[in-house]
Amino acid sequence: MAATNGPAFEQPASFAFDADSEAELATIVARYPAGKQASAVIPALYIVQKQMKRDTGSAWVPLKGMDAVGARLGMPPIRVYEVATFYFMFNMKPIGKFHLQVCTTTPCWLRGSDAVTAACQHATGIKNFGETSADGIFTMTEVECLGACVNAPILQVDDDFYEDMDAGKVEALLAALRRGERPPAGSMTGRQTSAPEGGPTTLLFAPEA
Repeated sequence: MAATNGPAFEQPASFAFDADSEAELATIVARYPAGKQASAVIPALYIVQKQMKRDTGSAWVPLKGMDAVGARLGMPPIRVYEVATFYFMFNMKPIGKFHLQVCTTTPCWLRGSDAVTAACQHATGIKNFGETSADGIFTMTEVECLGACVNAPILQVDDDFYEDMDAGKVEALLAALRRGERPPAGSMTGRQTSAPEGGPTTLLFAPEA
């Protein structure tokens, strides 16, 4: 769970799904047969987190949001709390405007995740994982494998994967985010999907009919 090094935060006194969330939630719940609505708990928590991002600028899941999920899905609140606190992608406290998620698992570490971490620290002033920058713009979290090892090291910003990173690319990315720009996600070296550096080496032409 992401933490913040800022002042103590307050839980909101209430939470209600807005029109966008209601529409999305109805679509998701409809996928499950009657009596199995609890299966929608993970996407429902995502809906809460996204709404909090829209409403407050910080993507997190407050207690009242979990209670609202439980009420909608017919689940005891404790069951929702168990799910929300088990999965790392749900933030139990307010985070910065941008969530920097640094993969430090072995493939990313071998390819330079230490340099990615150091660049995030240098650009934001954050000293340790789980902290939020003094200006409230960035929160940095250490995460496990993001499943894009072939393009390591990876820096996930919110829901976007930035791949083939190094210190310079991290600093340029964070500077762009500060300016209000959102660079396209994907490989930062320009390679096609997971092709080798320098371009594809197989399937270079279409076979003759």
